[in-house]
Amino acid sequence: MEKQFLASDGTRLVYDDLGPAGAPVVVLCHGLAAAARQFAADAALLADLGYRVLVPDLRGHGRSASPQPLKPAAFAVPRLAADMRETLDHAGASHVQWVGNSLGGIVALEMLGDGRLASLATFGTTYAIHLPRIGGHHLITASHRLLGQQGLAAITAMRTTRDPAARRLIESILRDARHDVTAILAGVLTDYDYLDAASAARIPILMLRCGRDPLVNAGLTRTIAIMRSKSNFSLVEIPTGGHCANLDATDAFRAALLAFLARVSPAPER
Repeated sequence: MEKQFLASDGTRLVYDDLGPAGAPVVVLCHGLAAAARQFAADAALLADLGYRVLVPDLRGHGRSASPQPLKPAAFAVPRLAADMRETLDHAGASHVQWVGNSLGGIVALEMLGDGRLASLATFGTTYAIHLPRIGGHHLITASHRLLGQQGLAAITAMRTTRDPAARRLIESILRDARHDVTAILAGVLTDYDYLDAASAARIPILMLRCGRDPLVNAGLTRTIAIMRSKSNFSLVEIPTGGHCANLDATDAFRAALLAFLARVSPAPER
């Protein structure tokens, strides 16, 4: 199930590969400071339904290594997208249905022109953001110094979800997160714009807007205004979902995702 290889810049990348070979491929890609573990239950469900499921750990996350030295260029979104193209090549997956949370959705937006994505579903992702470059990096570094890894993980998990079980899992993942990688990416992700690419895309696109994800929702107004008129774009509201809605609004998340996948790429009958 676990596979690994060296990316073109020498960084060791790890991903999980579940389900029957030759089946439609679904990628489940986590967000900033998270890991493949976020999607373990969803991956098992999709594999049981007959999909082949790839679940990567992005560079600097989970079991994947960090490039040395740690520099912003080594974590730029185009570099992360290159990693995912190489992951798909390693897995022998030419076209995939992509499901991305937060950073996992941003990476897919960078890949929209590749012809590798057969569909895209995102949650906790806005297609464009413009913030001052200074701030995020220093805030995370200072918070880590003040609270330590355990304290920062606990507070972040508490702010991410109200659900106790989801909070425990998120806190566990964050305890293992590399704060220096998180800080670098917080700086990298302050300024990007994929609205033109998304608007020009012709693949089916699903956005899940989660009612308890206020920071992301504040940045979605322009995205939705532009995308809403596109015939290939669908917006589904999950009022009780937080930033990691697959963990704290699981039934609603899965219902929306499975309906979308059944429409764009039905799993083989078993």
